[in-house]
Order: sequence, then structure tokens, then C-alpha cells
Amino acid sequence: MNRYLVTVLGLAAILVCSMAVLTSASVVERPTVRSACPEEYGRAGGFGAGGWVPVAADVDGVDEVLVPGEPVAAMICAYPGTNMRRMGGESLAGSRVLADGVRRMARDLAYLPAFDDEGGGCSLMGGPMTNYLIRFDYADGDSLWLGSAEEVNSCVSTTNGTVSTRSYVGRSITAAYRTGTWAIEPPEDPCRGAGERRGQNEELVPGEPVSLLVCRQGAVDSVHARYGSGEARTFAALLNSLDTWPTEYGCHGGSGDSFRLMFAYSEGPAASVHITEGCDPSVSSPRLQADVDDAVRTELARLAPPK
Repeated sequence: MNRYLVTVLGLAAILVCSMAVLTSASVVERPTVRSACPEEYGRAGGFGAGGWVPVAADVDGVDEVLVPGEPVAAMICAYPGTNMRRMGGESLAGSRVLADGVRRMARDLAYLPAFDDEGGGCSLMGGPMTNYLIRFDYADGDSLWLGSAEEVNSCVSTTNGTVSTRSYVGRSITAAYRTGTWAIEPPEDPCRGAGERRGQNEELVPGEPVSLLVCRQGAVDSVHARYGSGEARTFAALLNSLDTWPTEYGCHGGSGDSFRLMFAYSEGPAASVHITEGCDPSVSSPRLQADVDDAVRTELARLAPPK
């Protein structure tokens, strides 16, 4: 065999081996869902809306956020039912593999507050309810189940089996199940949307908001004024300078004007803060309360929309 032929065969062998390595790597990293949906959601009468997963995940960070890391695939399993009976045990109606926005979905969910034990009361409006299981798969073979629901009262527990949240994302999960694409569904009234963000147990306004919506709340409708990052961060700093304590859910008095401040971010949910004139305490977030001071009063008067 001449030297030229040996060289050609050697290069061909190297090329084949390289292609095999590339093909193997692409198979490992390809977004695939590795498990079918359970036939039922939990056990009959054993759960409320959401709040159940088949197994708690063993993934780094699962005790801190709902969906840690960067999953490469997600599958949504739907279990429709009603809240007019004891929930749990609903039958599987269908599943959807998310075609777009898997990592965006994981990031948005990771920004929600998550705690070991999330209790809370609910209103009692009867109506339809759909429990969901979402399976996130990772490139290294790990997986994570997330249990949540859409419910007429927005009274839902979302859990990964280790930590949970009462922050509501039911409408967004339903939209993702129907379309195969994840996006946070905006509320019809921007002043009445969900407003709880991870970190609000430590600060009234965590992180660096990029905009601010100041809502003057009324019995039916709200009027609002919108501001950019400068006003948002200035007002956030004033609020974060207040002495705070864990919320006791409510205040005494409250005959004056009521405002809801919605601090928005480049990613994840908004952080909301309520200020109610004449209320004791007058400042509250989903996790903290505080007494208003003159600096906050002055800034609120400057930014508040007219009556």
C-alpha cells in the first residue's frame, strides 16, 4: 500500500471518529422528554389545587427555587376537574411537549418566592379547575416534576416536592399547554396582576426594577401612571430604607387613598407594594410590612396619578 493511500485512509478514519463524537454529543443534548404522564393527579380527596408531584427531585438548588438550573425540555400533563368537590385523583386528559421557551419558563418560575411551607386562605367561588404536572428534563439525565393548577379563585399551590409557592401562574401554564409556547400571561388590568417576587421576604423591593406602575385603587377600576427605571429605583430605595417586619396580613384603619406599586423587571414577575393612607401599618408587601415616612409620602404624592 503506497504512502498516499495510507494517508487518505487515516484521514477518513479520523473524520468518521469525529462525526461519531459529534453525533453522540448531539443525541445527549437533544431536548427529549423521558417519562409519560401519571394517569391520575395524586389521590382522590388528598390535595387541593396543585401541590402534588409524583416524586421530589434530587437536583441541585431544588430546596431554594422551584426550577433550578437550565432544563432542556418540558412536558405539561393536564388533569381537568372542579373545585366543587374534594380535589385530587383527576384523570389525565392530555399532554403537551413545550416547543419553545423551556429555559425562559424555568427562569420565570425560579423568580417566584419558594418556601418549605406555604399556607394561606382562599375565597370560595366554585368553578372549573385543572391540575397540572410539568416534567423538566436536564441534559445530564436529571429530571424534576412541578405540580400546579389553574383555578377560578387563583388559589393554588405550586411545588417541586421540596419547596412551594402560592404565587399564581395558572393562566400561563394553561396557555403553554394549549400553544406549546411559554410566556407570562399579562392580566387584563395591569394594576391587579400577581405581584410577588423572590427576595420580598428580605426587602420590600428586591433587585433592580426597570419600571414602575403607580396605581390609585378604586372600588371597581384603577387609574395608573407608568415610570421608567430612574423613578422605579429611587422609589425602591426609599421603601427599602424603612424598618420592616414579617407581614401580619392586614392593617387597622385605612380610610384614606390606597395605592399599589408594581415594580417590573427585565425577567420574572413584578414585585408589588401597597400603601394605604390612614392604615396602621400603612406599607405592605406579600411578605413584609412597614410604617410610611415623610420621604415615601413625598415621592408617592409626586408620582401618584390624579383622582
